[in-house]
Order: sequence, then C-alpha cells, then structure tokens
Amino acid sequence: MTTHPSRRALLRAGGTALLPGRATPAAAGAKLRPFGRHLAFGADPATQVTVSWQVPGPVTGSYLRFGTSPATLGPPVAAEVRPLESKLSWQRPEEHDFPPHAPATHTQYFLHVRLTGLTPDTEYHYVLGHAGYDPVTADRLGEVAAFRTAGAGGPFTFTAFGDQGVGYNAIAAGSRVADLAPAFHLALGDLSYAMHEPDGKPASEDFEYDARKWDSFFAQNDPVASGIPWMVSLGHREYEKVHGSTGNGGAKARFSMPDNAWSGSTGIYSWRYHNVGLLSLDSGEVCYRFPAKLDYTAGRQLAWIDAQLGKFRADPAVAFVVVCFNHSVYSTGDRYGAELGAQEKWAPLFDKHGVDLVLTGHNRLYERTDPIKAGKGTRKVPPGGAVAARTDGTTYVTAGGGDRLSTRSSRTRPRATWATRTAPPAPR
Repeated sequence: MTTHPSRRALLRAGGTALLPGRATPAAAGAKLRPFGRHLAFGADPATQVTVSWQVPGPVTGSYLRFGTSPATLGPPVAAEVRPLESKLSWQRPEEHDFPPHAPATHTQYFLHVRLTGLTPDTEYHYVLGHAGYDPVTADRLGEVAAFRTAGAGGPFTFTAFGDQGVGYNAIAAGSRVADLAPAFHLALGDLSYAMHEPDGKPASEDFEYDARKWDSFFAQNDPVASGIPWMVSLGHREYEKVHGSTGNGGAKARFSMPDNAWSGSTGIYSWRYHNVGLLSLDSGEVCYRFPAKLDYTAGRQLAWIDAQLGKFRADPAVAFVVVCFNHSVYSTGDRYGAELGAQEKWAPLFDKHGVDLVLTGHNRLYERTDPIKAGKGTRKVPPGGAVAARTDGTTYVTAGGGDRLSTRSSRTRPRATWATRTAPPAPR
C-alpha cells in the first residue's frame, strides 16, 4: 500500500515538505556544514595549533582530517564538543519585539581539535566533517584550508586590533589582515558585540545580549581566521554573567587559547613566537569603569604577570616582550579614555621588567605613545625610531579600529607623552 503525505504536512514548514519518519543523526548531519573556522597557536607555535569551528545544529562524530597536502589528509581526529545554551529570557535579539519570534533558547555548538607534535615551519592542510558529512569522500576538497607552524626564527609580521564587531567595516578589517598575511593576529577584546549598550542608555547600565551575533562574527572571519591564527584577549563585552560565576563560560566554549597561567584561567596566557614573548591578560580585573570582574582572581593574575615577565626577561631566547589586553592603559579617547586600574597595578610591572610594547583596544581609535616610564613620557620618538624599553620605558598602542564604530577624534594631551595620532589602519 502506497501512502502520500498530506498537504498540511507539505506546508508545515512554510513550503518545505516534511515526510513521515525520523531523521537519523547521519541524515541530519548531511544537511549541516561546518562554519566559522578559527585557529589558535599553543604555547609552542612551532608544534601546537588548535582548530576550532561551529556547526549550526547538533551532529555526532565531528572530526578533523589533516596532512601536509590536500591529497594526503590523514584519518579523522575526533573533536571536542562544547555546546553553549543561551536563553531568550535574558537576551534581546532582533526578533524579540516582532514576529516570527526567536526561539526560547539558542544552542551553539563549538568544536575544537588540539594538534600537537607538529613539524616546525610546515604547511598543513585540513578539512572538517561529522557523521553524514565527509568532504573527502564527497569530493568537496574546495573546503580544505591550510596553516603554517612557526619556524626557527627570522623576521615576521603580526597584526592587532580590538573592537571588531560584525558588519561591512568589520569584514574590511579582516580583509586587511588577509592582505598583510601575518604570522598571527592579536584580537584585543570586544570581539562580536553580542553584548552591547542599548541605544540611548549610558554605558554603565546593563547591556543587551544576542548570542547569535557570535555566529555572524565567526562566519565573517572564517576566510581569514581559518588560515591565520587569531590569539584572543577578553574585553568587557566578553563578560557574560549568564555563563558562569566569572562570566567566562562563553569564552571557554568558543575559544581554545593556551590559557596556561593556571588551571582554569581564561584568556590569560603566555607564549613565544620566535624571539618575542607574548602575554594575554584579562583587564576586566583592573577596570574601575566596568567593575563586574574587578579583582576577581584575588591577586593571582597580578602575581602571575610579575613571575612570567621575569621568566621572559631571564630567557636569552626572548628579545622582545609584548603584552596584550583590552582596556587602554594610556589613551585620550573621549568615551572610555585611560584605565586607572591598569596604570596603578600593571604599569609598574611593565616598568620593572622592561616590557617593550603594550597593545590594547577598547577605545575605537588608533594611538601610539612615546615611551612611558613611572607614568611619564621619557622622550619623543619619531615614527620608525628605536626605543630601548629598559631605559626609555614602554610604548603603548591603542588599536581599537577593528572596525566597530571607530572614530578618529580624541582630546589632545601633551606631546611629551603622546605621539601624533594617525587614521586607524590595521596595525602591524
């Protein structure tokens, strides 16, 4: 006996035919595609890379295949799945006020594979799949991406900016990173703007939140971040109080940074690329303006900064030290300005250990200081000039033109401290 679906069944999904029966996980997976690929180095970028991505729905058996050429991709390497549920009750998505309304919850599925024991200075190719979807057997090798591990040394370029957000300006900023083809990119916090201030309300009031902006953020950056590692620092917009007591649960699901400061640290880590030692810090702990995370590690981060900077300066392989975080230590930005907590608690450590460069975002502009020591400018340095951090002090760069509502205007400050500002290109 032959049966036919009713007209109601055919129209149940706004014109999509829904036939009787239940889809198997493999069948469901065949209709879903990985997206939002993003890479991160481990503490040793010559041998460690993490590949992360999303799928738009639940699948089983997610994996990565990789090899030194698209024709020699190896067997599947199982991925770690980190689902993240966001409830509409504490969100305000775009569909909140008009039909069709958003669902009661939105679950995002983030996947991660940590690759270790890689060969230095080697290009690797990879592809992503899951049960019911294998790009290799389906002859979809156009989905293969590639990355390169760090080599033994030599000149290299990196880029950095914060406050990217989502939109055509943000896409253009990512495109500029691709044009520069850096060894890695430093994302200085305030990333997706899933957390944002409501229009017409002061920044001190509760933020609105739409978790799905992270989907757009990762999708727009996929063409760049799938081949260039993005090393992420957390900004105040990554503090999501609904995801854990520290607000870091969302970041833990989405990213796989080295996070080697201590067991459980998030966005706080050290690593070395060639002769440059790098620290990523969580500046929410020293931010008076947004005090939700103020002193949340109870001095643990401060002690780690002191110890790690000391290790870098004692290591003959480290010639330069770069520190990255979100809130600006010194800035003339009209909206957020300088962060007094960072000046009081962290700048003395940067002086003590002769940090060469501090990179921050938060203020949506580009500024570079002359070297600063003990809170004062030491000498004027022209563009391209050399600075000896031990004697001259630390150079501070605010690179918040990533490009969410970036501005080129700010109040002036004495030239003894501040270098001439320029329009915000992608920093390098």
